Amino acid sequence: MWADDAALDAAERRLDEWETSLAERANRAKALSATMRELTGTAHDVDRTVDVTVDSNGLLIDLRLDERIRQQPAAHTARQILDTTNAARADLLRQVSDAATQSFGDDASAQAIIDSYRSRLLPDQGPNDARR
Repeated sequence: MWADDAALDAAERRLDEWETSLAERANRAKALSATMRELTGTAHDVDRTVDVTVDSNGLLIDLRLDERIRQQPAAHTARQILDTTNAARADLLRQVSDAATQSFGDDASAQAIIDSYRSRLLPDQGPNDARR
């Protein structure tokens, strides 16, 4: 099947390189997954009456309201909480983007991870709109 031993050796080297490359990518993906599980996003509103923290899935895990909240309508407070939660999710997306880019560079894998998080965290925003 092989014309000569040199061609066979070259094919074996390419397979070994491919296997090593896959193993390295798997290790980077595993490390990235562990890193991303630990990420949280945080934000506060302009007047610092609302502070929000979201977990790595974008779920609210901490909400702190300043006592000044009592002096404003409930509808305004609700809007502040929602807006600040979205800002915390944008902060989380920024961190996810940084981590994915550090792990995979400009590779399509990094962009797929970022796009997946963007669609879950900020479904109303298009690509690259995740700003804090």
